[in-house]
This record gives sequence, structure tokens and C-alpha cells, in this order.
Amino acid sequence: MKDGITEDGKWETVSSEYLFRRPWLTVRKDAVRLPDGRINPEFYVLEYPDWVNIIAIDENGQYVMERQFRYGLGKTCYEIAAGVIEKGETPLEAAKRELSEETGYEGGEWTLLMQLSGNPSTTNNITHCFLATGVKKTKAQHLDSTEDLEVCLLSESDVRDLLEHDQIRQALMAAPLWKHFSQKFSQK
Repeated sequence: MKDGITEDGKWETVSSEYLFRRPWLTVRKDAVRLPDGRINPEFYVLEYPDWVNIIAIDENGQYVMERQFRYGLGKTCYEIAAGVIEKGETPLEAAKRELSEETGYEGGEWTLLMQLSGNPSTTNNITHCFLATGVKKTKAQHLDSTEDLEVCLLSESDVRDLLEHDQIRQALMAAPLWKHFSQKFSQK
């Protein structure tokens, strides 16, 4: 279905007020009018920049994964490379930059796999998910001052095992991985 996402039933913004503004998060309080005329005086929206994430597979068929501590959960998790799209970047440019910075891997063939929202009810950004195949380690990591992550090369069966046992906790990363494996095995 091509028309699965529309603006049918769109709410009208009556007023809008910013409560908190930082580079990576903005909190906005809107008053909105629903299509039937009712007013919701307090609807909160979290504004984030758009993001990218990358399923990267090296020239030997190994998945380039990361392990890092996630403060919100208090757990160290397996993830795929990801980050924010900087001003002036296309999603593909941001994805290539993030993979290079976080892992040192570059090159290969790149495909946009999917676009999704972490929570379309209360957030306004989109995550652009890419598949990069045939990437090669070309340099050292170049991490941001707040990043602390380990690069791990995992087999296809290891990544599938993590997914099947609910060991990929970041939903915006699990979804494209599931789609990738679904497409991969439907082609067989």
C-alpha cells in the first residue's frame, strides 16, 4: 500500500511554547484542536534532529557491530553504527560519516533500507536506515568526546541469534536488522 501514511485527521496547532532547548533535544508544549473540535491544551512533542543507522557488512561477510554502555538502561548493548544528521548533510553523507567515525570502516555498496520513527506520537524526527555491504577497515575510530564504544565483528548467525533472543534492545536498530534478514531469506 503506497498511501499508508497520510495527513487524514490532522490536528490543528492552536498555540505552541518551547519549554526546553538543547542541541540534541527540544521539548515543545502545544495546544491542539482535534478534527471533532475538542481542544487538548497540553500535548508535548520532543524535537530531535533526524538520525541515521547503518547495518554494515564487511568484505568477509562479518557484521560490523558496536558494544557500548547505555546510561538510560544501565546496560552494555550490541548496536549498529548510528548518529545524528548534521546541518547540510544528506542522510547518506551522515551515514557514511558516522560509520567511518565510529568504526573506521568505509566504502562498499550503500542502499537505503527503510525510514522510521521511534515514536510518531511524541517525536518529530525520522531515522534513515542504511545497508552497507563490502565495507573495509581503512582507519582508526574518531569518536566524539562522549562516545565510548567497542567495535565487534559478528557472523550472520550471531546477529540473528541476538535478535531472536531479544538482545538488540534499541528498537530503531532491531527493526532494520529484522527487515534485512527478512529480505535476505525471502530471496532464497
